Amino acid sequence: MNAPKNKVTMTLFIALCLMINGTTQAKDALKVIHDKEAGTIRIYQDGISDPIVTQNAKADFRPYMHPIKSPNGKGELTQYSPGHHKHQTGLYWGFTRVNGRDYFHNPRGDYWQRKSLQVLKNDKGKIGWQTEYSMLDKDGQPLITETQAWEIAISKDGKIVMDLKWTGLAHENITIAKYNYGGLFLRMPWKRGIKAGVINSEGDMNQKGEGKRAKWIDLGMEIKGLTKEGHIAIFDHPENDGFPNLWRIDGQFGVGPARARLGSWNIEKGKTKSFLHRFIIYEGEHSNEEIIKEWNAWSK
Repeated sequence: MNAPKNKVTMTLFIALCLMINGTTQAKDALKVIHDKEAGTIRIYQDGISDPIVTQNAKADFRPYMHPIKSPNGKGELTQYSPGHHKHQTGLYWGFTRVNGRDYFHNPRGDYWQRKSLQVLKNDKGKIGWQTEYSMLDKDGQPLITETQAWEIAISKDGKIVMDLKWTGLAHENITIAKYNYGGLFLRMPWKRGIKAGVINSEGDMNQKGEGKRAKWIDLGMEIKGLTKEGHIAIFDHPENDGFPNLWRIDGQFGVGPARARLGSWNIEKGKTKSFLHRFIIYEGEHSNEEIIKEWNAWSK
């Protein structure tokens, strides 16, 4: 193939050659590395050397996401086991009162046992994976089989978008007792003196949103390595039991929807219960208009 002399034509010629050689990729292509020995799934974005999201799924420890990076890979938006809450592990799911068992404050193998970790979808636009765990009773027998099905993509405006479907299969009649928190929970790297703030769908700011109903919350804070605030917005879905749920917003900006805050609820033996959530991860200023638009499009 003869190379053209015109600059514009030359650019097109080079692009064509790259396509022929199979080296052209989408701008925001994603790839996944599943390390079965370590029990991790790492999601990488083109042009960023470190993973932007890491799923940790050890055989004898509650599954969790950490670190979750900003879209440019320069800031770490989650925190693992801070001194003020050692049991909190980035982004995770743990109920506080399940037939008297506390899976929120106890992440280890006497409460959790992995059944499987697998990649479900792998293309350059979207990646999906799944964790499956037994939540153990006091005798080490499965009380609930917990499945977390995740998908991740990069939006047109460069945000990380993650979707979660949590499903619990009851192996006996289950009661999740009333409590002020428990279930989905996010720990970002807050420390005293940094700029941080959370707003919910009703316009409540910071602790004014504690224990209040909301369709979504958007938590932002000063993050090392970022010039602007790092944000993680969490959406509740109209199909979820208790929607719009009451939210936990603790004094160190740990946040999560808490179905049990409305009162005790049940899963019958042999039945399942599911919850849907979306996470928008970005750097910059919060825009109510943009978050409302994204929640409306997702929640239909």
